[in-house]
Amino acid sequence: MFTNETTSFILRCVRKTIWMLLVLWGITLVSFFVIHLAPGTPTDMQTTLNPLAGEAARARLEALYGIDRPLYIQYFDWLSRIVQLDFGNSMSSDARPVIEKIAERLPLTIGINVISLLLTLLIAVPIGVLSAWKQGSLFDKGMTVLVFLGFAMPGFWLALLLMLYTGLEHQWLPISGLMSLDYESLSFWGKLMDLGRHLVLPITVITVGSVAGMSRFMRSSMLEVLRQDFILTAKAKGLPARVVIFRHALRNALLPVITLLGLSVPGLIGGSVIIETIFALPGLGQLFYAAVMARDYPLIMGNLVLGAVLTLAGNMLADIGYGLADPPPFPGVECSLSASASSSSCLWPPCSLRGSPPMIPRHYTSNPSWCRRARSFLWGRMPWAGMCSHACFTAHVSRSG
Repeated sequence: MFTNETTSFILRCVRKTIWMLLVLWGITLVSFFVIHLAPGTPTDMQTTLNPLAGEAARARLEALYGIDRPLYIQYFDWLSRIVQLDFGNSMSSDARPVIEKIAERLPLTIGINVISLLLTLLIAVPIGVLSAWKQGSLFDKGMTVLVFLGFAMPGFWLALLLMLYTGLEHQWLPISGLMSLDYESLSFWGKLMDLGRHLVLPITVITVGSVAGMSRFMRSSMLEVLRQDFILTAKAKGLPARVVIFRHALRNALLPVITLLGLSVPGLIGGSVIIETIFALPGLGQLFYAAVMARDYPLIMGNLVLGAVLTLAGNMLADIGYGLADPPPFPGVECSLSASASSSSCLWPPCSLRGSPPMIPRHYTSNPSWCRRARSFLWGRMPWAGMCSHACFTAHVSRSG
């Protein structure tokens, strides 16, 4: 038989799965009807410039594509095929399956955005942490100026500047495409270097905008954590600044950043449209833009379903990240007070005010005399510090059981 914890976990997984399926269905329903509200149809794009195409040819094309039926019938027909993972065929001239066209463009888009995301974390997190720790310093002010420049600079404008300076004036890097003309004659390492040179500018443009937002978000979250009582207690214990920042503060400050990362996953498609169009990269963003301009409904819906799946996957990854960055509180932790200190008069935050076990970080349990040091450090710095009894301050935190 399953234990209570296992049963609760299974129920949560079932509820989560049902909720994700309902959200996915709602996204497909809204998207399908919205894209049909745009002016123009696939037959308009194919017959407008052909003087020999009349109303009869247009009617035959509409019957071939199935867009002459009522809209709700088209949706349920498409939904029945999606359940079988059949995205249909593209309405373009090649009439290839949608899943094949997406599969051949997806690796490039995913690769560019994953590399950009890793670079963003490697650059933005240290900048945010140092700016918060050195608040008001010259480093903090300088990073603030650079970050606001990154915010104010449009991505397409930065891309054009980099293309002009590094590609046209100095010819350091290629400005468009994915491969050079002599790509096939290069060695393995030569092909790898050629691909890298073509991707430097797109990755740089995406990373600059992401670093600006992520670093400010990390700085704000870190400042909020550094003002918490347990950080003051860690300082009162005499812990080094490195331990206070990276062991106690950073883990708590990463929780809002994890949320931001989860929400940025669906941007793998939407954020790539402009960049891939400017640099002429054969990625998923360029494919989506071409499908919208041609009113290729099956291809548009295929991209939108992929975006919806990435959105739900981002939420799930954020939940997993929460569990890794913020594990549940230690079981059996309780605040042991002396007989002269009652829970109703205790105003010291780690103590249990309502009789429930407090959520106490690990370093609180490492030394029974932490509260005496905290009392000497905080005395006179907080108005409520003098209101706590001496017995409450000298209480020690222990593990029960």
